[in-house]
Amino acid sequence: MSKSATLRSPEVLNRVIFTRLMPLLIAAYILAFLDRSNIGMAKERLEIDLGISATAYGVGAGLFFLTYALCEIPSNMIMHKVGARWWIMRIMISWGLISAAMMFVQGEWSFYTLRMLLGIAEAGLFPGVMYYLTKWFTVKHRAKANGMFLLGVSIANIIGAPIGGILLTMDGFLGMHGWQWMFLIEGVPACFLAILVWKYLPDGPRQAKFLSTEEAAWLEATIEEEEQAGASGASNYRLVDIVRDPQILLVVGVYFGHQLAVYALNFFLPSIIGSWSQMGSVEIGLLTAIPWVFSAIGALLLPRLAKTASMSKKIALGSMIDIIVGFIIGALGGPVVGLIGFCLAAFNFFALQPILFTYPATRLSGVGLAAGLALVNTVGLFGGFLGPYIMGFMEDLTGSGVSGLWLIVGVCAIGAFLIPFLKQGQESAIQQPVPSGK
Repeated sequence: MSKSATLRSPEVLNRVIFTRLMPLLIAAYILAFLDRSNIGMAKERLEIDLGISATAYGVGAGLFFLTYALCEIPSNMIMHKVGARWWIMRIMISWGLISAAMMFVQGEWSFYTLRMLLGIAEAGLFPGVMYYLTKWFTVKHRAKANGMFLLGVSIANIIGAPIGGILLTMDGFLGMHGWQWMFLIEGVPACFLAILVWKYLPDGPRQAKFLSTEEAAWLEATIEEEEQAGASGASNYRLVDIVRDPQILLVVGVYFGHQLAVYALNFFLPSIIGSWSQMGSVEIGLLTAIPWVFSAIGALLLPRLAKTASMSKKIALGSMIDIIVGFIIGALGGPVVGLIGFCLAAFNFFALQPILFTYPATRLSGVGLAAGLALVNTVGLFGGFLGPYIMGFMEDLTGSGVSGLWLIVGVCAIGAFLIPFLKQGQESAIQQPVPSGK
C-alpha cells in the first residue's frame, strides 16, 4: 500500500503485521530448533557407532546451551545496533553450516566442540526475535505474537522426529551413516532461508513497505509510550537496573525450571519411547511427535488469552502445575499412560514461555530491554544445559531413562511457587489513543 495511505484500525494493522512477519520468523525457528535438537533422534546410533555414553551425550546436548547463553547478551546488543535483518541472516548461515558439519563427529570431544560452536552461532536468535517483536506488537498482542513464534518449536518436533527417523534409514548410503545424512540434510536449508530473511524482513515499522508512514509512526509512538510507562513504574532506566529488579529475577527463576523441563523431554523422549518396546527409528519418530502436536495446540490456544496481568499470571501458574503433573505421570506410567503425561506437559510448554517474556517488556525499555530479554533467556538456558546432563547422568546411574524426571519435577515445583509473586511494570493495560481508519 502507499506510504501516505489512510491509517487502518489497530486490529487490522495487527493482522497485517502477523501475516507479513510471523511466517518467516516461525520458519526460521523451526529450522533452528530442528538443528539444535535433532541429536535426540541420533542418540542411540551415536552410542553404537561412536561409543558416546548417555552421560557424554547429555553433556554434549547441554554444551550447546552453555555457549549459547554466554553469547546471548552480546548478540542481542549487536542486533540492537545493526538491525534484525542483517543479524538474523548472519545467525542462520553460521548455524546452518555448523549443524551440517555435525556429520563429521568422530567421538566425544568433536561432539562437544561442534555443539559448543553451534551454540555460539545460534546465540541471540530467540531473545533477538523476542526483542524484535516488542517493536511491532503492543502489550495486548505480545503474548500471542510470542506464542506464535514458539509454535516453531512444536512444528520442528512434530516434523523433525519422523523426518529424522526416515533419514536414519539411509544408513550405509554412499558409505555414510544415517545420522550423518540427517545432520547434512537438516543443516543446509537454514542457509537458503537466510536469503529470504535478508530480502523480506524489515528492521522496523518505518522500513516496512506494507505500512504507511502514518501507521509506522503511530505504531512506534504507541509502543514507545508503553515501554516508557512500564520502565518508569519499575524505575528501570539503566542496564544495571535489570539485575536489581526482583521481578526480572523471578522471571529468570521460573524460566530456568521451564527450560529444564522442555529440553529434558526434547533430547530424551526418543530414547524413553525406545525403551518401552522394540521399535524402529521411524516408529519412534512418529510417537515422539505426538506430545509436540499437543504443544502446538497449547501454543495456539492459551497465550492469546493472556491479555491482562491477572489472566497472564493464572495461565502461567496453571501451565507450570500441569507440566509438573505431566512429568510425574510420564515417570510413573508405561507406554500409553506415560505418553499421555508427556502430552499434558508439552501442551503447557509454550503457554507459559511466551507469557514469561511479556514481563521484562513491561519493565524495561531501549537497550535495557534488549539486554534484559537476553539475560532472562541466558540464565534460563542454563536449564537447557542441566536438563540433558541430569537425564543422561541419572540414566547411567540408575539404568532408567525416566529417573532424572524427578529432579526436574522438584525444580519446576519451585518455579510454580514463584509465579504468584510476578508483577508487570503496570498491572493494568495502558489505554492508548487509536487511529481512526478502515
